[in-house]
Amino acid sequence: MAKDSTAKRLEGAAMSASPQPARGEAAGFDRVIHERMRLAVVSALAVNTTLSFSELKRILNTTDGNLSVHARKLEDAGYISCSKFFEGRTPKTEYQLTSKGRKALEKYLSHMESLIKRVRQG
Repeated sequence: MAKDSTAKRLEGAAMSASPQPARGEAAGFDRVIHERMRLAVVSALAVNTTLSFSELKRILNTTDGNLSVHARKLEDAGYISCSKFFEGRTPKTEYQLTSKGRKALEKYLSHMESLIKRVRQG
């Protein structure tokens, strides 16, 4: 019984933290950022001016394919920018958080803080 009331309280808190979710957002969460690996990418870029593909891969302890898929999704949403160039004869890919990405992260974090506050008050 306690599980059911906790689940209802969490659901209610999520809905009231953002009463009218935007299209494509469940319970007010930005689905692009809410996914664990994409949130990690955006967070890493929020505290670094730029990071190379190799640096992100090492920091996040992920595979080339996994990082590529999630980085592309973030790039398609306009949350990160990607620059490809050569350093000597070696190809290099660097990522940077865009202003749109920073705003989306701030909105996401504010929503999470509001949700946490409501659950703790519950």
